[in-house]
Amino acid sequence: MPLTKDEVLALDTQYNQHPWLPGAAQPLAIARAEGVYFWDYDGKKYIDLSSQLTCNNIGWGNQKVSDAIKAQLDEFAYLAPAHAFAGKSQLAERLVKLANGDNPDAFAKVFFTLGGSDANEAALNMARTVTGRPKILSRYRSYHGSTLGSGNISGDPRRFSLEKPAANGFLKFFDPYLYRAPIAFADDAEASAYYLRQLEEQIIYEGADEIAAVFIEPITGANGVIIPPGGYLQGLRALTQKYGILLVADEVMAGFGRTGKAFAHQHWGIVPDIISFAKGVTSSYAPLGGVIVSREIADYYQDKVFQFGLTYSGHPLGIAAGNACLDFYEETALFDHVQELGTHFAARLDALAAKHAIVGEVRHIGLFGAVELVKDPDTKEPYVPYGGNLGQVFALLRAAGISTYGRENNINVTPPLTITKAELDEALDILDHVLGEINK
Repeated sequence: MPLTKDEVLALDTQYNQHPWLPGAAQPLAIARAEGVYFWDYDGKKYIDLSSQLTCNNIGWGNQKVSDAIKAQLDEFAYLAPAHAFAGKSQLAERLVKLANGDNPDAFAKVFFTLGGSDANEAALNMARTVTGRPKILSRYRSYHGSTLGSGNISGDPRRFSLEKPAANGFLKFFDPYLYRAPIAFADDAEASAYYLRQLEEQIIYEGADEIAAVFIEPITGANGVIIPPGGYLQGLRALTQKYGILLVADEVMAGFGRTGKAFAHQHWGIVPDIISFAKGVTSSYAPLGGVIVSREIADYYQDKVFQFGLTYSGHPLGIAAGNACLDFYEETALFDHVQELGTHFAARLDALAAKHAIVGEVRHIGLFGAVELVKDPDTKEPYVPYGGNLGQVFALLRAAGISTYGRENNINVTPPLTITKAELDEALDILDHVLGEINK
């Protein structure tokens, strides 16, 4: 017999520990989902304005991906990662070609993981091994995972528990967050030059020949969709090359069409040394992640052992979902849809900023957006202090039928890429109303 809502919640409270929540917290119990909507046990409908954790790019109920997973189950459900099979070979080739874009020999190989945290662990292992250097630079406000290495690369408060005792060699620098910059800039070029000068000075003081890699989200994701000013990523790439430092682009959240391109860094024409990915590769229909590595790194390992392994690396069910998801992206021209709808999305978010004093700034690219809340638009006083959260705001949104999340003062607006204009307007109308209620 199916469980009732009360039975689900009673068992959950007794036996499940949820991430980033105290044990006594009671989650929302979900009964079913379809498209961009899900329903609780009371029949209340919610529109998913965050693609869950900015991962469910194709929404729920995609038969193509479901059928591919079922077919793989009938063939074989699992193989150890040392084996080759058709789906894994094909998906690796497709991902390398997707990453290469207009640079046909830039990337060469893929190492598959189960998600973003272990993808960044793999990248960390490679960077230190290939360069022989110990230090890693990454940004405040970043999030790269919650395992020991990926958690220490992360810059937001979720890293604190993993820093006790402190892990060695993890250093932080500030991202170009222009809304909260300490000075005003005349244009993007001046802003980029300012932040790059600071970073180069830090590299020099830390010892350039001690730094293995710089890890970045090309667009900072969970911590507010912070989009770099023009010229910044190009300058960062030149800086890492100048000092022989590897550049790792964490595309776990921004990849696979979220910004209208296969990977966010492609908007700025740069080529990193390693790309970490997860989430959108399968739209989370099955776990899968990995790293796509440059020709130079692939060549390094031709006669050396990669000292890293996962029992479920290249799991057949995740691989099947990945191939089917890429098929769906191509057959529906979904990245083009994101670019087209992104224009309307940007206009709607800009209108919220103009209308509500509580909105300090909105940021958007493709269907990747954030609404930053402030107490005072003139002073830019944050709505909550650093390390705080917008729990009450998200509760109001949930009560109104919107599901999303955010960090610090940001409401992330990252709907499934399959969302229609009408569905998007429905969701943003609700967000508009809730912002108005908060602002009274």
